[in-house]
This record gives sequence, C-alpha cells and structure tokens, in this order.
Amino acid sequence: MESGRDIEFEWVHVAYDERSAFTETYGFAGNQGAVNLEGILIRPKDISSDTLMVLMHPASTLQLLPVPREAARQGMHILCAGSRYAKNDTAAILEKVLLDLGAYIRHAKNVLGYRKIILLGWSGGGSLALFYQSQAENPSVTHSPAGDPVNVVATGLIPADAVIFQAAHISRARLLLDIIDPSVRDENNPDDRDPMLDLYDPANPNQPPYTPAFIAEYRAAQLARMRRITHWVKATLARLQSNGGAEVERGFVVHRTLADPRFLDASLDPNDRRTGWCYLGNPETVNSGPVGLARFSTLRAWLSQWSIDDSNADGLLCASNFRAPLLVIENSADDAVPQPHARSIFEAAASPDKSFAVIRGGTHYYAGQPRQLQEVTALVRNWLSQRGLVNI
Repeated sequence: MESGRDIEFEWVHVAYDERSAFTETYGFAGNQGAVNLEGILIRPKDISSDTLMVLMHPASTLQLLPVPREAARQGMHILCAGSRYAKNDTAAILEKVLLDLGAYIRHAKNVLGYRKIILLGWSGGGSLALFYQSQAENPSVTHSPAGDPVNVVATGLIPADAVIFQAAHISRARLLLDIIDPSVRDENNPDDRDPMLDLYDPANPNQPPYTPAFIAEYRAAQLARMRRITHWVKATLARLQSNGGAEVERGFVVHRTLADPRFLDASLDPNDRRTGWCYLGNPETVNSGPVGLARFSTLRAWLSQWSIDDSNADGLLCASNFRAPLLVIENSADDAVPQPHARSIFEAAASPDKSFAVIRGGTHYYAGQPRQLQEVTALVRNWLSQRGLVNI
C-alpha cells in the first residue's frame, strides 16, 4: 500500500472465468480461460464510507488523473478500474468491457463491503457508464455487433445507485465521426487526399471561419468515410468466416483521425476552448500521429467501438434506457469533447432525477486548474449528499 498526503492507494485484483474462441489480449489479462483485472482503490486516510465511486475507461487507467485524487482528498472512496484492454484498445469489445466493470462492482459489494455504488463516467468512460447502467437496468445484449456471443443479459449486472457523466462524449463512434479526416480517399494511402476537404492544407480555399455549406459537405464526407470503412470491415469478416480456416480476425490502421473543424474555428459550437489546439496537442500533428483515436483496430473492435451504425454503446440511446439519478457536467473550455455532447446526453436522458452543470473555464483534464478541479469535485460531492448517497 502506498500513501501520499491525506490519501492512500491499494491495488485491487479481480478475476473471473471466461472462455474465448481466440486470444484477443496480450499476456495474462484475458486468456488462459480467465480474465484478470487490476484496479486502484483510493481512499482518504481514517475516513470510512459505505459508498464507492467507480471510474472506468475502456482503454485507459485513471488513477493518475486529478479527478479521482481530488475526490478522495474531499472524503470519497474511489476505485479506478482498469479493463482487460487497459492502455491498448486495438481489440476492445465494449460488450466485454461491461462484463469487466460488472465484475468490479460485484467485487466492491461482495468482497470490499460497499453498499452503494456511483458510476463516474469521465471522458471515454462517460458513454461506458451509460452503456453499463442501461444494460444493468434493462439488459438486452447477448452478442457483440460482429455476432460473437457476449451474454450481458445472463451476467446480471448490478445497477449503480447514480451515474455522473463528466467531460464525456456521446460515444466513441460519435466522437470519431465528429473528428475523422474525410479528405482521405484511399485507406491504404493516406497521402491520397481531397485537397478541398483537407483542413490542414493551406492551399484549401475553405478556411476559418467556415461557411455552413462547407461544414455540411465536410460532415457528409466524414460519415461517408466511416461507412466505407465499416463496409470493408464487414466484407472482410464475412470472407474470413466463409473461408472456414483458423484465420478469424485481422488488424488494420485508420489514418488521419483528428480533423474536427471546431478545433480551428471557434465560431462553431462556441465555448471557451483554445483555438488551434486540442487535448493531445497540435491537432494537425495528432491527425497523422500514432496516438490518434481508432488509429489501430481489429475488425470486431471497429464494429463494437467505432461503427456509427453498429456500436451498442450509443450514449443517447443508453441514456434514454435507465432511470437512476444522473448528473451531467460540461467543461466550458473542454479541448477534447465537442461542446454539444453533454447537453445532448442530458436532453436524451430518461431519468426523472437529472441535473446539468457547467464548469466555467474547465479544460478536459483540469490540468493546472485547481479552482475548477475543486469546484467540480464539490459539485459532485454535494449532489450525491443531497440524494443521501454520501455522508460528508
């Protein structure tokens, strides 16, 4: 156990049996007939609680972020739960991530002794939290979008007592749709681009502020590119299946995936974000760099995570499918999540107890923003306290 200031950290191991048709995670995380998960429990020293706030991201570990640490410093117990795909979402199947999250929540109740569970869905964990809660309250998923068995219904996910959607996007698929570069004409040759759709080509006559006509054309081209990739994915999967051999999956690269006009034009869905910048740095550099969204994928992962027409984790649909209390938080200077996403989730939510708040000046990570970090943490704590979910 590691201690720091007024909070302490404890490693948590959760394991459960699972038989897969083929290995999709490297090492010991998800093969050999079992799934092994690692999380970090963060607690304030000498403060007990029967409520646990659980954070999970499909592809990241969250214990180093300011959000969970500040929540613990303000008296809350936090579990940062890593999925089997932590730090590598190339092959991630979101339906299986639900099983991982469900295993943590069951462990939190049956082993750690917490009575109440709060799902805090930050960033990419927001749509995951909505997906989880919708399937916990109204289970329906028995297969992944590729048709592989993932029987969420039979698992019996334990519903959370409340959901917080913080600095989060509608879904991985919707975020990719908003930011993918539609100028790419040949998926195998990213240098073959339509110059009229290339935001980063100085010779492109379409420059900020963009006209409504250009934005409409651009958005249509983004959707068309997404669907071209999906068509290829489904055709390739069908061919592998028809071959009847041992080759059942394939990895591929999606080039140029960070070209949202909003990064360059502050008049589009205006907020307090920095123009010409994003949470990963210079958007033109990130657009073709190695850390782009969906840069590396498998066929099945594309359908589960990134296909706008196939992913089950659509936040708008999921938000309309559960009734647990919901708090939606928008950061007004968010440099990762498009400005309309949080409000759209709030409006779609079916919960009879839902709240919406904006953290003025808050960026995606609250990096170097102690005031905004303390403000949002106090907001969450007070909202939970008003509903009898924490006693602080």
